[in-house]
Amino acid sequence: MADRKEILSRVFPFLQWTPSITRRTLQADLIAGLTGAIIVLPQGVAFAMIAGMPPVYGLYTAIVVPIIAALFGSSMHVISGPNTAISLVVFSAISGFAEPGTEQFIQLAFVLTFLAGAFQLGLGLARLGALTNFVSHTVVIGFTAGAAILIATSQLKHVMGISIPQGEDFLNTWWDIILKIPETNLYVLGVGVGTLVIALIARRISKKLPHFLIAMILGSVLALVLGGPDKGIQFVQKMPAELPPFSIPELTISNLRKLSSNAFAVALLGLIQAVAIARAIGTKSHQRIDGSQEFVGQGLSNIVGSFFSSYAGSGSFTRSGVNFDVGAKTPMSAIFSSLILAVFLLLVAPLASYLPMPAMGGIILLVAYNLIDVAHIKGIAKTSRKENAVLIVTFLATLFLELEFAVYIGVFLSLVFYLSRTSTPHIAIMAPDPSDPNRRFINRARKPLKECPQLKIVRIDGSLYYGAVDHIASFLGELSENHPQRHVLILANGINFVDITGAEFLVQETKRWRALGGDLYICGLKIIAQDVLVAGGYRDEIGEDHFFTTKKEAIPAIYQRLDPKICETCEARIFEECN
Repeated sequence: MADRKEILSRVFPFLQWTPSITRRTLQADLIAGLTGAIIVLPQGVAFAMIAGMPPVYGLYTAIVVPIIAALFGSSMHVISGPNTAISLVVFSAISGFAEPGTEQFIQLAFVLTFLAGAFQLGLGLARLGALTNFVSHTVVIGFTAGAAILIATSQLKHVMGISIPQGEDFLNTWWDIILKIPETNLYVLGVGVGTLVIALIARRISKKLPHFLIAMILGSVLALVLGGPDKGIQFVQKMPAELPPFSIPELTISNLRKLSSNAFAVALLGLIQAVAIARAIGTKSHQRIDGSQEFVGQGLSNIVGSFFSSYAGSGSFTRSGVNFDVGAKTPMSAIFSSLILAVFLLLVAPLASYLPMPAMGGIILLVAYNLIDVAHIKGIAKTSRKENAVLIVTFLATLFLELEFAVYIGVFLSLVFYLSRTSTPHIAIMAPDPSDPNRRFINRARKPLKECPQLKIVRIDGSLYYGAVDHIASFLGELSENHPQRHVLILANGINFVDITGAEFLVQETKRWRALGGDLYICGLKIIAQDVLVAGGYRDEIGEDHFFTTKKEAIPAIYQRLDPKICETCEARIFEECN
């Protein structure tokens, strides 16, 4: 019976939290859902514009995707749906194949969403949630900063009232903007800047105010006061007052071939964002996040969404953060938010024709600005050259290359630096400190202590695997060439893992030191790190008597194997046994 419940809760993860629903949690979730619906109403329209989709598709995505992600994800507070970075990648991925806003563009967006969801679901079912751990947060910061610049650039034509050719690269777009500054429509600019200022003032008054919604309403009033279409101010097209209609993605061989690479980039970026947001909020709510289950939730939400007129979505940091802050208790808050938004859509859709394009452009400029994480960027610049390189390269790649390549380049650089760190573990020469009552071993690079003329003590901090063997071998080879000691004790407390290559290396290194007239000993190696050594017979080959649990056990045993003649004339006398 217990096994059956466990299987059911894995297949239907919402069964884990539905029993905890009470009248009190429903009340808290309803308030959080209402707040989320008010926030996502203007955001959904804005994000759809970024994605090159008609505004209503942003709301469709904000209705369908959050429900499925809430039911099948692992986080109690993450709200999924349209977001800025994913919307921009969708636009970049499809604009080369179809004109934004057209029926062909919309159909390709559904195909892209289905493929991205399929990739995410596959990774989740394969329990590969830990993959996101290998993607540096710096990549996400660099990518979103670059995306913010691209988003702002794409909206300047709406805010200035000028025409810019579609599909131009970053530099050419800016060149056209500069050339057309004299053609700026001051009425359009007034609406765009006015809406932006209203949003900033509303947010300054209180962060709890729906500043985007207030700015959109007052921006629309401002546009009508200034003369509306008579002054060249364009308005958003009318939205249909209907729930997300059923649609079957056109999964033809041609479409799959065109979009598969871009879809994987969308899937990867979406997963990184969703898991990062879930873990960030999980640290505050004291909830453990199952990365693989989040993959499943995101994958299913995009697959189902593609059949209900939604484009690719992921976790939203803004909406998720607000959801947690206003006191949401369960994923029911996401479901309430979607249902309330559906009611809003039916009621306010006809009013969309009163939304001026420059007002939407002003709001998106503020969204873009909020994407740039200045605090983290400053921190990275001060602390790490390698992370700084990842940040700059990802940022520049986002601006000047295809967006999917920018994601891949950032991920590749993260992996390169990760492997670089693990393949060059820290190695230190150690010696006991006679001034310490416990005679603790100290790194000689920090304090020039005396060494035993026969025994070299080396500490290795890092896993002994195929990537690190060459670095460690070079260090020990240099020791044997440039130092007189012929016995080596490896302090292995910092070694967490030994693979077959590492085990074979230890055997060969032991034989090499024995051939030089000495020996090699290992102290403090964790039991779990010895699994390969024991299973492969490598420990027996090195010798059971060459493995020690502690230094207090190792030093007396090794001392008995040193040359007593050298000990007689030795002036170092650094061990207690020497006296």
